[in-house]
Amino acid sequence: MNSDLYPDLDAAGSLAAALEQLAADLGVDLTVVPGAWGSLVSAGIASSVPERKPLSVHIGAESRWFGVSGWSRGMELITGATPDLADVVRAGAAWGQGGSLRELRAELPFLHSSERAKAHEHGPVAVVELQWRVMREQAAEAPDFPEFGELVEAAHAEWQLRQLYVFSSHWTLGFSSCTGFPFSNEVAIAPSYDGSPYRVLKHPHADVIGEAATAEEAVALAVAQLPAGLGPAVEGTAE
Repeated sequence: MNSDLYPDLDAAGSLAAALEQLAADLGVDLTVVPGAWGSLVSAGIASSVPERKPLSVHIGAESRWFGVSGWSRGMELITGATPDLADVVRAGAAWGQGGSLRELRAELPFLHSSERAKAHEHGPVAVVELQWRVMREQAAEAPDFPEFGELVEAAHAEWQLRQLYVFSSHWTLGFSSCTGFPFSNEVAIAPSYDGSPYRVLKHPHADVIGEAATAEEAVALAVAQLPAGLGPAVEGTAE
């Protein structure tokens, strides 16, 4: 930690201690927990909302800034950076008290949410629909790999896959029955490349279950691997 950039942290002895002291000075009730990289340069601010992880806080190395990240049910909902430690205290309090993402961003403009995080507040169906839209846009932007686009469209046309959370890893499509990471991988399909067959897998990095000549045939084979009665993707993670 550069004491010239962080004289307040140096005086307090750590980021965690500085957060606690400043919270007390501001009359804000915070519970500071250990961070991922030690109390000197990182900390967490606990939340009273069970599904929200502690707000993660860490410091910058070359200039003064405090980065924050808030996760819930396997999804990063809020992130941002500020040079003002008081902003971090206020963000931790608002996050911990269950403030909505819109309320957090309105109160503290340094905070930001992705489109996926905003969809999260409307439920898993909204997240799944957004992810499919993004995937189809990604396919449309890869005209030199038409097999990928054909796979995305064939999968989207099949309702049993369209109700699942779709993601890609090295062009292989994965289908999860939950919207948060780590995903609950139900099946995956790798596109044809240079004349190779489409491949159906248990998940993007698993052994091949079967092969098919067309995207439609691969989708049919993938659907046959799904558990009976599998419903729409739910909020949360595989854990």
